[in-house]
Amino acid sequence: MTPRMPLTGREPLRILTAVPSVCALALSAAVGGPAAAQAPPAAQVALAQPVGASPTLPRPAGAQPSGYGWAWPLEPRPAVVRQFDPPRRPWLSGHRGADLGAVRGAEVRSPQAGTVVFSGWVVDRPVVTIDHGDGLRSSFEPVVGTATVGAAIARGEPVGALAPGEAGHCGPDDCLHWGVRRGDEYVDPLAFIEDRRPSVLLPWG
Repeated sequence: MTPRMPLTGREPLRILTAVPSVCALALSAAVGGPAAAQAPPAAQVALAQPVGASPTLPRPAGAQPSGYGWAWPLEPRPAVVRQFDPPRRPWLSGHRGADLGAVRGAEVRSPQAGTVVFSGWVVDRPVVTIDHGDGLRSSFEPVVGTATVGAAIARGEPVGALAPGEAGHCGPDDCLHWGVRRGDEYVDPLAFIEDRRPSVLLPWG
């Protein structure tokens, strides 16, 4: 029988120093085993955060755009009086755009370069629509257009003036309704100005 080595006081130190290695192996298994060692630099940085930190992983690309650098269609920056709230089904009610606080007669500007493809009345309200390319179109109501159909418009260039609330989306109050479509799908107009994608946090511990 091999004699048992006596404890010398160093063994607890060796046991403690092994703990980080065990934790590292457990973390590696949790995030994907050996592949974690080949993780992209951003992920390695997130995993290298000190104990107690809440590392942030790169945010996944979502359906909503970001970083397009569009401008607000009103100056100064307007208040958002009603947010984008799409219906769960295309045939259900919802809010397919954003309502911005404004006063009648306010100058409405193109949020991005494009071409005016419509300027006229739809049922009981005046509407201006701008094609920005890449399948994206902005529509504004109630707006009496000042640019002709077919005109090329620069970012920030005036395209019309806000009509009285009685003829608009928020009647009898005044507001600018801004809708954006990608193809046939309505998307959040404010996402083209502000990055609203949620951060994804990696649980720690």
